[in-house]
Amino acid sequence: MEKMWAGRFEKALDQKANDFNSSIRFDCRMFRQDIRGSLAHASMLAAQGILSAQDLEDITAGLTSILTDIEAGRLPFDPEAEDIHMFIEAELTARIGDAGKRLHTARSRNDQVAVDIRLYLRDEAAAITGQLRELLAVILDQASAHVDTVMPGYTHLQRAQPITFAHHLLAYGMMFARDIDRIADAVKRMNVCPLGSCALAGTTYPTDRYKTAELLGFDGISMNSIDGVSDRDFCIELLSALSTVMMHLSRFSEEVVLWSSWEFKFIELDDAFTTGSSIMPQKKNPDMAELVRGKTGRVYGDLVATLTVLKGLPLAYNKDMQEDKEAIFDAVDTVKQCLTVFTPMLAGMKVLEDNMLSAAKKGFINATDLADYLTRKGMPFRTAYKISGQAVAYCIRNGLVLDTVPLDVYRSWSDLFDEDVYRAIDLAVCVQTRTSAGGTGHDSVLAQIEWLKPYLG
Repeated sequence: MEKMWAGRFEKALDQKANDFNSSIRFDCRMFRQDIRGSLAHASMLAAQGILSAQDLEDITAGLTSILTDIEAGRLPFDPEAEDIHMFIEAELTARIGDAGKRLHTARSRNDQVAVDIRLYLRDEAAAITGQLRELLAVILDQASAHVDTVMPGYTHLQRAQPITFAHHLLAYGMMFARDIDRIADAVKRMNVCPLGSCALAGTTYPTDRYKTAELLGFDGISMNSIDGVSDRDFCIELLSALSTVMMHLSRFSEEVVLWSSWEFKFIELDDAFTTGSSIMPQKKNPDMAELVRGKTGRVYGDLVATLTVLKGLPLAYNKDMQEDKEAIFDAVDTVKQCLTVFTPMLAGMKVLEDNMLSAAKKGFINATDLADYLTRKGMPFRTAYKISGQAVAYCIRNGLVLDTVPLDVYRSWSDLFDEDVYRAIDLAVCVQTRTSAGGTGHDSVLAQIEWLKPYLG
């Protein structure tokens, strides 16, 4: 395929250099966005009298037929093409003649690729947001089923205080709700149209950039043509948001790995989302969760790679910026793939409530409630805290738990203790009396579920 810029050159591009320079192998995925941008550009040019009505008709028909043929598999991408823009332009010219050559009036590949990647990422951000909503729906379903399922809450991976499984799950629900907000915020700044910036300086043609932006569903235009072609902040912002999504998925995956181990045995994953061992027949491995955890570093790498590419670039466009696409495409693909597996894995897991409760009964996680019992009777908290610690030490020495310490022993530490202490430190009571907003109590958890429901869309 002859290069569009071949007129200036007396020698053909070396094949090795052509392969190195070409981006068709990865930017071909933007063919829909490229055609959509070209259709809007042609419509604007015709409205401004820069293209004839006949040229617009021919261009529209030609681009539409190219889109149809690519989607149907009848038009393969030419690996010799420099990029998706040149491929479509060359194919259009081959189909409709000189009208295809006039399409590139008042634009450059610099602003063309800038609009293509914004359109593409806007579409992908919407798809990922939809997947996050599906995951959030599963979290809310599981939480609703386990509002009163008691489990140990942890700090430092040590049993700390009793909570409900719903409360724990809803912490992740809050994370993914913020991810939805974060992606929406990134899209807000992404949604401005650079088309019409041309190479960097604008154009002498009487274009209407606002019309193009309107046709493509943008909120406005990039107000500086140099910035329009050189800005990739929106890639960085989306990559940052996707990295945060992966961080949340990775934390959740780590807990799934722990919970499904024999040491915890809080959940059992469905066979459809686990694997076995080639040598140990008893194994049921949480490989999907482990892969999600592992792929998090890959998305982090995409963010750091893009930041590094951009950090030293002078204005305006530089070929280095071609490196943005493989990184952002990989991040988008990875997040979508992880959500595709993680959501049904979570939906299908079996919660082993008895094991959770059994674990909660160990580790003295009602020790704070014991101190609160004394505080409510007038004892200063720090004094109550010390007595509660003495009670824990006594239990450890004598193989007891706080619930089984004799009342006369409690009274040897303080005459404030009475029969009602056993109800106060009952795990179910400990959970249900935490009625503060955002806490683990029944009504508080139900309020959290209701708060998250609008995020389902």
